[in-house]
Amino acid sequence: MRILIAGGAGYIGSHCVRLLGSAGHDAVVVDNLVFGHRRAVDSRVPFYEADLGDADAMAELLIREKIDAVMHFAAFAYVGESVHRPLKYYLNNVAATLHLLDAMQRAEVHRFVFSSTCATFGVVESLPIVENLPQCPINPYGQTKLDVEVALRALCASEGFSAAVFRYFNAAGAAEDGSIGEDHDPESHLIPLAIGAAQGKRPALKVFGMDYPTPDGTCLRDYVHVDDLARAHIAALSLLQTPGRFVDYNLGTGTPTSVLDVIGAVEEITGLKVPWDPAERREGDPPALYADSSKARAELGWVPKYTDIKAIVESAWRWHQSHPEGYASQIATP
Repeated sequence: MRILIAGGAGYIGSHCVRLLGSAGHDAVVVDNLVFGHRRAVDSRVPFYEADLGDADAMAELLIREKIDAVMHFAAFAYVGESVHRPLKYYLNNVAATLHLLDAMQRAEVHRFVFSSTCATFGVVESLPIVENLPQCPINPYGQTKLDVEVALRALCASEGFSAAVFRYFNAAGAAEDGSIGEDHDPESHLIPLAIGAAQGKRPALKVFGMDYPTPDGTCLRDYVHVDDLARAHIAALSLLQTPGRFVDYNLGTGTPTSVLDVIGAVEEITGLKVPWDPAERREGDPPALYADSSKARAELGWVPKYTDIKAIVESAWRWHQSHPEGYASQIATP
C-alpha cells in the first residue's frame, strides 16, 4: 500500500516511516515542521511541507500520490500548554484533522490510522486500563484526541470509512541503530530529560512527588518503545480492508515502571549519575497508569519487542550518543 504519514517528520511518525518500507509499503510524508525535523525522514521518501488544515491541498496530494491509506501523527501534545492555550489545540488537533478527513472523502481514500492517547481516559478507577473504561479527559489535549475518536466512529458508521485508533501510554526509546530518536523543544519526556541531566546538558531532574502510594513513592508509568508503536500501526492496515470498520487499542507493555526505576536504568546504561531533586506533585498526575494491551495482542498479533526499561533506555542512549545535538548534529543528515 501507499501510505500518507501526516506528521511523518515527528518522533513517532518518523519511526513508522522507517519501518513501513521493510513491511513492503511505500510512505509519503506531509509535515508542517512546526515540531518535526526534515532530517528525521530519509531523503528518498517523498516529502511535502504543508498544513493539514488546507483541505484543497491535501485532496490534491492524496490524488497525485495515489494514496491508499493515511496514518495521522500530527498533533500538539503538551498537556500543560493545552490547559493554558486550549484554542490552539482545538484548531490543530481537531479542526485540521477534520479538514484532512474531508480531503480524504474528496480523494476517495477511506482508510485511516489515528494516533490517540491514554489521556482520553482521564483519572481511572481501575488498573490496568482496558479499552472499555469510561473516557473522561481532564485536559484539553486528551479531549481533542477523544473528539477525533468520536468523529471517526461516526464516519465509519455512516460514510464507509475504516479506522484504527491507538491510545499510547509513554512512548520512549529510539531506532535500534541510533539513526533517529527524540528531539523535542521543549522536552517533556522523562528518559531524554534524565539522560540530558546525566550528561550535564540539562538541569537536575525534578521528581514530581515522592509520596505516592507506590513501592518507592514515585509515579508508575507504562513505557512503550516507539518502534513497537510503529509496528502496531502497520499491523492495523490489514484490518481496514472492510468499509465501516472501527477498531481501537491501548498500546503499552503492561509493566508499571517508577520514576526512580527510570533514573536507575539511565544510570546503569550510561554509567553516569543522574542529578535529581524532589519536587511537589503536579496537579492531575495519578499515582499509576499502565495498559492492558491484550486486545491488540489478540486481534493484531502485536507483541512488544521491548518489555524491559533498560532495553528502551539503551536504544535512547545510542541516539543521544550519536546525535549529541539532536537533529542539529551534522551526523544526523540521512
